[in-house]
Amino acid sequence: MSLIEVKNLKKYFKVPTGINHAVDDVSFSIEKGETLGVVGESGCGKSTLGRTIIPLQEPTAGQIFLNGEDITHVKGKELDRIRDKMQIVFQDPYSSLNPRIRIESTIKEPLKHSGRFHGKNEIQEEANRLMELVGIDERLRQSYPHELDGGRRQRVGIARALALNPDFIVCDEPVSALDVSIQAQVLNLLMDLQEKMGVAYMFVTHDLSVVRHISDHICVMYLGQLVEKAPTEELFLHTLHPYTKALLSAIPSTDIFHPMQRVQLKGEITSPIDPEPGCRFAARCPFATQKCKEPQKLTEIEPGHFVSCCRVKEING
Repeated sequence: MSLIEVKNLKKYFKVPTGINHAVDDVSFSIEKGETLGVVGESGCGKSTLGRTIIPLQEPTAGQIFLNGEDITHVKGKELDRIRDKMQIVFQDPYSSLNPRIRIESTIKEPLKHSGRFHGKNEIQEEANRLMELVGIDERLRQSYPHELDGGRRQRVGIARALALNPDFIVCDEPVSALDVSIQAQVLNLLMDLQEKMGVAYMFVTHDLSVVRHISDHICVMYLGQLVEKAPTEELFLHTLHPYTKALLSAIPSTDIFHPMQRVQLKGEITSPIDPEPGCRFAARCPFATQKCKEPQKLTEIEPGHFVSCCRVKEING
């Protein structure tokens, strides 16, 4: 049984000009202790997908399972119980922390509400353990968020997410606002914590080099839909969808003898508002034909490697 299973998930928003299909018929699963990377351009629905799963937003349709239990429409105390097991680390560590509350108090807050600890001493001991676990120095624990750099603030966000001992954490672009050297520290911390605690991650990012470093499997999103899904190394070595190829070609290469040829995408981006049936990437795809205007289905091309493209076998020989 998978830790997280998502079936045909949809999240639509009403806007003045119609219905925005932010997440449209997405399915995947995540095993315990595994990391699923979700990549795609800004605005493709990655963050909305993560927030709908945990659930910070009500899905429009589809099902979400946690350890085999359907949690799609849980409410009240049941929702509180589910949220103990599913947490999120936000993109901007500064805006996700209360600027008027000290670091130690920020981490104590979820511990007080959990009901698992009795008395101030137990809460203090657990807060100290969490801060030590994520590498927050004792001298910084009475600081305010503005007194810390971005990397330390993100460590506070991670400690807060771990406070309720979750099984699953959505990491919503947790390193994109950080310097490269600090990014490596935070990524290594997340991987160490996963090894120690067995927590599963859904790692949302637009940086393919980062997602390769941390993920076991990768889903590629385009305008609310999955276009390719595969184990990490399989995706990088045998890229099949034209959009994924374009994304990979944008990664800077240090190999001067075998540089990757950049795929330049042309054409207008299809609107996610009331989109036509068919491939949403077709307007920018160099291989598009009339057949691409028909509805596409995520199909297993190789073991564990799924692609949503009617011409995938022709394109890849």
